[in-house]
Amino acid sequence: MGGARECVVLLHGLARTKRSMEPMRRFLEKHGFETLNLGYPSTRLTVEECAGLLRPRIVDAAERGGSLHFVTHSMGGIVLRELQAVAPIPNLGRCVMLSPPNQGSHVVDRLGGWAPFGWLNGPAGRQLGTGRDSTPNRLGEVDFEVGVLTGDRSVNWILSLMISGPNDGKVAVSHAEVAGRAAFKVLHATHPFIMRNAKAQANTLAFLRSGAFLSE
Repeated sequence: MGGARECVVLLHGLARTKRSMEPMRRFLEKHGFETLNLGYPSTRLTVEECAGLLRPRIVDAAERGGSLHFVTHSMGGIVLRELQAVAPIPNLGRCVMLSPPNQGSHVVDRLGGWAPFGWLNGPAGRQLGTGRDSTPNRLGEVDFEVGVLTGDRSVNWILSLMISGPNDGKVAVSHAEVAGRAAFKVLHATHPFIMRNAKAQANTLAFLRSGAFLSE
C-alpha cells in the first residue's frame, strides 16, 4: 500500500450508533488509514432500506479514488453484503466483518416473534434469523475479499443458552461463517465489545494491509 492513505468505511451493528465504532476508527486512523464512520437508523428500516440509504455516501467515497475498504460490526456486515449484491461497490477493497450473523442468529429465531423484540430491533432485526429464506442466507456467497473475526465469549448467558455451540452471546461461531470468505478467526471476545478488543483491532489492521489475519 506504500504511503497512500486509503479509506476505510465503518458500519455499526443493529441498535448501535457510529459511536460504537469509534475505538476501531481511532485505531485505524492512528495506523495510517483515512476513515469514514457512517451512522444509519438500523432499528427503523429493513436491511435493504439501510443499504439504500448508505449507498450514495459510499459511492461518493469510492469515486474519490483508491481502494475503499470496510470494517463492519454485526448487522453492518449484512448491510455490506446487501450493498454489494444489489450493485457492486466501486473500487471495493478488503473487508473485515466483526461478529457478523452471516447465517443468521438463533436469538432471532427464538425472540423475533416477541413484540418487545420488534420494538427494540425494528424490521431489520427480524430479518436476521437462521432460516433458509432469512436475509443473510438469501444473500449467499460473498464475491469480494472478506475476513471474518468472531468471538466465543458472552456477556449475556441467557441469550447464549438459545444458541447452539460456541458463541459470542448473539451469534454462533458457526453462523459467522460465510461461503467465499478469505479468512476466518475466532477470538476470546464478546459480541457488543469486539471492536474494542486489542486482538480484534490488530487482526483487522493485518487483514486490511495484507489480506490475512495474524498467525498467532
